[in-house]
Amino acid sequence: MSTLAHIFESEGLATIAFGSIKSQIEATAPPRGLWCDFPLGRPLGVPSDPEFQHRVLGKAFELLDSPEPVFAEYDISITDDETEVLACPMPPRHDPDAHPAVDEANGLRPAYERAIAEYGNRVGAGRVVQVDDITTAIEAFVKIAEGTPWKEAGVPGIPSRVSQDIRGYYETAALALSDYAPPAWAGTRWFLDQTEAGKVIMAARQAMADAGEQNPIWFYMAPGDR
Repeated sequence: MSTLAHIFESEGLATIAFGSIKSQIEATAPPRGLWCDFPLGRPLGVPSDPEFQHRVLGKAFELLDSPEPVFAEYDISITDDETEVLACPMPPRHDPDAHPAVDEANGLRPAYERAIAEYGNRVGAGRVVQVDDITTAIEAFVKIAEGTPWKEAGVPGIPSRVSQDIRGYYETAALALSDYAPPAWAGTRWFLDQTEAGKVIMAARQAMADAGEQNPIWFYMAPGDR
């Protein structure tokens, strides 16, 4: 994006680049850069807080007053202490014959649809796996966890991207089931540690690692610190 900013500026279009990682935005050196020490994925800081977000935008627009390249730091930091987990009630079991993760995902579908209607498809499924195929993708990871090689399990795409769609489906559904905006990674911790689908993905990830699959294939099925 910083490279594009230089191109746009050369054509007379003023730009402002936001960065959440200081070393990266310093290294890429956009013409006007604002480093905000906020969690990744939250460039304006606090969800559902227009006043806070407008202050961040106001600071960014101030950079347009400088005719020279400028780098600024927003004066408020937001940290995630990596301990809070999203509090989210789960639907009861409906189909005892289905795998628990599949039954769970089906039970979350109404909540997912409510969240999409209210917030739009910002982080939900659809990048690789459409919402109607989420349970099929989960079933593929169940097979991997049980010992089937991933190329034979029917994973509908690169495993890391498929797992991201499943996680996006769950975290989007959680928006409709929780009554507050959790810390940035609280939803991810909830998904990986407390949901059946998250446990399946982590088990499949470990099975792929144990089978000697190339690191990029399985590593990014979950955040790198996992």
